Amino acid sequence: MSTIHPRITDVLSRTFRVPVAEILPESTMDSLDMDSLAAAEFAVVLRETTGVELDTGVLTRGTTLAELTEHLHTAAGVAR
Repeated sequence: MSTIHPRITDVLSRTFRVPVAEILPESTMDSLDMDSLAAAEFAVVLRETTGVELDTGVLTRGTTLAELTEHLHTAAGVAR
């Protein structure tokens, strides 16, 4: 099992106070009430947590957590 999704969940719940029950694969930044500033901060914290730099434009209002996880897997070369 990948360690990326639990890291995303941890960052969202601890840093951004998103209830764990709302952190679903189909959740988008918009549905999690993450404005552009919060999304930028999220990208920085994810880079610090995972060591993976997010490409510009990956984290948009419509990006789902499943898409984000897939991008991080691919960028990190993590086997799923």
